[in-house]
Amino acid sequence: MTIKHNQQIQHNHFRKDWQRRVRVHFDQPGRKSRRRDARVEKAAKLAPRPVDKLRPVVRCPTIKYNRRVRAGRGFSFAELKEAGISRKLAPTIGISVDPRRQNLSEESLKANVERLQEYQKRLVLFPRKAKSPKSGDASAEEMKSAKESGYEGKVKETNKHFAISNKIAFEEGKVSDFPSEEAAYRKLRDSRSEARLVGKREKRAKAKEDEANAAKK
Repeated sequence: MTIKHNQQIQHNHFRKDWQRRVRVHFDQPGRKSRRRDARVEKAAKLAPRPVDKLRPVVRCPTIKYNRRVRAGRGFSFAELKEAGISRKLAPTIGISVDPRRQNLSEESLKANVERLQEYQKRLVLFPRKAKSPKSGDASAEEMKSAKESGYEGKVKETNKHFAISNKIAFEEGKVSDFPSEEAAYRKLRDSRSEARLVGKREKRAKAKEDEANAAKK
């Protein structure tokens, strides 16, 4: 607020003592090592169970980014049903579930069902009660090999083993093998111009034809 006329002088707040309130990040290296130690500790606690859950492959929203794929929130009920996994069992065996998600294409459904089936092949399911294992539970040899595979104390992340790639792949060959069309930009501009001026050109041609007919008479 500016001072005008014969008003009282404003209180100037210049003694903020801002040095006490400055936030610095000199502890960044220490925090990095603490986070790393916490991850290792959590991995050792959960071993041989992985730290994170399996996520589906989904396409990014909007026209700008929909050529890319990324990890989604969870698998849909249709994908779980197609893979033969119960929706109640899935969260207990390290599979994330999103009840709101729906499949809008056969390609995404097929890709995620294959992802689930590949996960099931690698899955070693420990029985809750070692003395009375259920059908589908791992045998004693499989349990022993899983424990001795060196996962204790190491961060085993599921989505690193089931990585999502955005590399362009063609069955026929590489991108360089496909011949590029000559002057594609020029052709695109010409087609846009023709579509925009089609009405004016028809009107002009009709007027010229009428003039020619009038001249003959």
